[in-house]
Amino acid sequence: MYVARIGLTPVKGLAHEFLPELDLPASGPPGDRAFCFYDVAADRVLRTVDHDALLACRARWDPPALTITTPVGEATGDADGFGEPDAAGDRLVADYWGRPTELTVLRGPWSALVSRYLGKEVVLCRVGPPGGVVWGGPVSVVTTSSLAEVARRVGRDPEDGEGREDGRRFRATFVVDTGDAPAFVEDEWTGRLLRLGDAVVRVRGPLERCALVDRRPEAGGRDAMVLRALAADRRVDGQIVFGVHADVERPGIVRLGAEVDASAPR
Repeated sequence: MYVARIGLTPVKGLAHEFLPELDLPASGPPGDRAFCFYDVAADRVLRTVDHDALLACRARWDPPALTITTPVGEATGDADGFGEPDAAGDRLVADYWGRPTELTVLRGPWSALVSRYLGKEVVLCRVGPPGGVVWGGPVSVVTTSSLAEVARRVGRDPEDGEGREDGRRFRATFVVDTGDAPAFVEDEWTGRLLRLGDAVVRVRGPLERCALVDRRPEAGGRDAMVLRALAADRRVDGQIVFGVHADVERPGIVRLGAEVDASAPR
């Protein structure tokens, strides 16, 4: 097995960005969903599943510069002053799917641009503790065996370039090529140590999924009934699951093509 994809996004809900390597610390992927948009009217973290046009936007964070590109324009500004109230703005606590999350409002050009694009008032914020707007553990993993099964279930040819699922819709930290292993082989990794290149993570278990997986990656709009295809046999405690999530046990560098070892003891 080996690492086939590495990805994250600096701003929650925007298109996943793919990386050639990732220096993975104990806290999880650096900068992954370090920012999010606050939904002013709803008084909560903006829900991508309700505003999937965000998937067509991209973020690039090269501290101190944060650039957000949308179909209607681009905005760049200094996002490194978030720690000082005078530089960054007010602090608030917002709901993230029932979990209170500390945010700091960022003053800059991004909020006006994305508000215009979405047609609703949103404010870009820096997320307080790392992982504040990450559902589950800081690291998520999906496998090519399971992605091929998803493609089959939604009526696509997993061997066809157009029909093949490459993991983008699941927004995982790592896609692991599992060769001819059976679908959902990753379920067996629950509780185990999983070595990814130089790093080691401990797998918590299957990861709950929402209707965002039905949306077209990097574009938005429904393009597949993935949740329905998984509903019959992919439930844990009533929630539909796909892939696994994990915590970092040993920091290290993970590169594309790095060997993956799931044989470590529980």
